Order: sequence, then structure tokens, then C-alpha cells
Amino acid sequence: MLANERTFAGWMRTGMACVALALGLKAVFKDTDYPIVAKTVSELFILAAVLIFWAAVSTCRATEKRMDDHDVEAQSHRRMTILASILTLGAVATGVILWLL
Repeated sequence: MLANERTFAGWMRTGMACVALALGLKAVFKDTDYPIVAKTVSELFILAAVLIFWAAVSTCRATEKRMDDHDVEAQSHRRMTILASILTLGAVATGVILWLL
């Protein structure tokens, strides 16, 4: 159960790393002659982050269904969904901001 939760947290970190990479790309290519290309590439990483967040929730839920938990209690599905939703909202908002700047 704990390994499943650590894996979920790892997926969340990976998604946030994609958001950070999108921000970094925006900073690196700030003065480019092709801003649309730079913004599009940044948005790809935002999209990857959102997909990672929801793949983590899906995988974690599937793993929990396969486990027989006698003495342990897993994180609630609601908590995982709320976290993925908040991170998704933040990633999408970051993408919108990157596109508008």
C-alpha cells in the first residue's frame, strides 16, 4: 500500500517537473523569432503534466483494487482525485498564462 502511494507521489512530481520545464522553456525562448513554436512546445509539456496526473490516479486506483488490505488503510480516492484536480487546474492555468505572455 505504501509503495503504491509513493508511486502516486512520484507521478505527481513528474507531472510538476513537466510544468517546470514548460516555464523554463518560456524563459529560455522569451526573445525568439518564433514565439508560437516556443509556446506550442511549452503547451505540450503542460498537456503531458495533465495526462501524468490522471494516469497516476487511474493506476493507483487499479493497484488498490488488486490489493488485499487487511491492516492498512489507503489514501482515499477522493483525496487523490482532489490533488490531481488541483494540479491539473494549476497546470492548465500555467499553460494559459504562458500562451498570453
